Amino acid sequence: MKFEIQVNSIDELPQAAREFMAHMDDFTVYAFYGAMGAGKTTFINALCRELGVESDMTNSPSFAIINEYRSDTTAELIYHFDCYRLENEQEAIDIDAEDYFDSGALCFIEWPERIEGLLPDDTVRVDIVVNDDESRTITLTTP
Repeated sequence: MKFEIQVNSIDELPQAAREFMAHMDDFTVYAFYGAMGAGKTTFINALCRELGVESDMTNSPSFAIINEYRSDTTAELIYHFDCYRLENEQEAIDIDAEDYFDSGALCFIEWPERIEGLLPDDTVRVDIVVNDDESRTITLTTP
């Protein structure tokens, strides 16, 4: 199933995150695809805020590879991956990425194309496209 969310400005991110959440169902692993600067980190941060994570706690895990957050409202764990610096899937295996994916916690993955062979079959694909007018189209594709 596919679902699209149109984001015309950064002010619309909270509403876009709530729309996204309404379509999450029971899926836990989300692979975010998009060009550099498309807004993957920005959208994941908005999503984490709407899920109850303190806004000043989220940032890109570029150097850590994985950041762990906990929702203040539900106590749910959220793992935010940035796989950009990974050279190959073995590096993801070395940090036990598959254990995170199998944990039942929410996993939001930036640059998943670097570890596609490790992603579970029920991973939700999320494409973020920058449109000509600088708006964003976010498309969720469930397995």
